[in-house]
Amino acid sequence: MRILLDSFWRAVAYCLRPRVILLSFLPLVLMVGLAAGLGYFFWDPAVAWTRSTLDSWPLLANFWGWIGNFFSSDFSATLAQLVVVLAATPAIVLVSLLVVSGLMAPALTRLVATRRFPELEHKKGPSLIWSVIRSLGLTLLALVALVVSMPLWLVPPLVLVLPPLIWGWLTYRVMSFDALSEHADTEERATILRTHRLPLLAIGVLCGYLGAAPSIVWASGLLFAAGFFILAPIAIWIYTLVFAFSALWFAHYCLDALARLRAERAALAFAVAQGPATLSHDADRAIQTQWGAP
Repeated sequence: MRILLDSFWRAVAYCLRPRVILLSFLPLVLMVGLAAGLGYFFWDPAVAWTRSTLDSWPLLANFWGWIGNFFSSDFSATLAQLVVVLAATPAIVLVSLLVVSGLMAPALTRLVATRRFPELEHKKGPSLIWSVIRSLGLTLLALVALVVSMPLWLVPPLVLVLPPLIWGWLTYRVMSFDALSEHADTEERATILRTHRLPLLAIGVLCGYLGAAPSIVWASGLLFAAGFFILAPIAIWIYTLVFAFSALWFAHYCLDALARLRAERAALAFAVAQGPATLSHDADRAIQTQWGAP
C-alpha cells in the first residue's frame, strides 16, 4: 500500500511539470496539423461527394425544398460541410491519440527513470514489434471480453463494474509491460507482474474510471452542437492528461518495484556470501540500508 500511494502522489506531482503539460498539448497540435493538411487536399472533393450523395436521396428531395423556404443560402451545401467535419473529426482524433500515446509513454517512463532511478540498470527488453503485437493481442482479448459481457450490463450494478474492470486489466497489462520494457529482463518482468498483480490491477481500474471523464465532456459537445468545436478539444486534452498520469503512475510503481526487487536479491546474495548463519540478519540490514527502515 505504501508504494501504491507513494507512486500516486509522485505521478500527480509529475503532471505539474512543464514538460508533461507540453506533451499533453501535443495531440491538439497534431490534430490541427492533420486537419489543415487533409482539408487542403481533400476538402472540396469530400464536400462535393457528400452533397451529391445527399441530393441523390429521393426521400430528402422534398425536405431540401421545404428547408429552402426558411434559409436564403444553400442549406444542402452547408449540411454537407457539417457532415464532412463531423465524420472526419473522430478519425483525426483517433490517429492523433494513437501517435501521441506511442510517443508519450516511453518519454514519460524515461523521465521517471532519469530523475528518480538514474542508477537503475538497463537490461535488454522486448523488441518494438513484439510490444506492438502483444498490445494488439491484449486489446483484442479485452474487446472480446466486453462483447461477451454485454448481456450482463443489463444488471444495473454490473454495468459500472465490468467495463472498468476489463479496461483496467488491459491498462495494467499494457502499461506495466511498457514501463518495465527498457529496464527489466523477462524473468524480472514476470516476477513483478505476478507479485504486484492486485496493486497494478487497482491502478488500471482507477485509471479506467478517470478515462471516463473526457467522455462526459465529449457527450456534452454532441448534445450542445454549438459548443462542439470548443468542448471536443477540451475532451482530447483531458484524455491526454489522464493518459500521461496513468503512464507516470505505472512508471513510478513498476520502476520502484524493480529497484526493490534487485535490492532484495543483492542483499540476499550478499548474505549468502557471508555465510548461512548471518543470512537473515545481513539481508534485513542490507535492505534497510538501501531503502531505510520501514
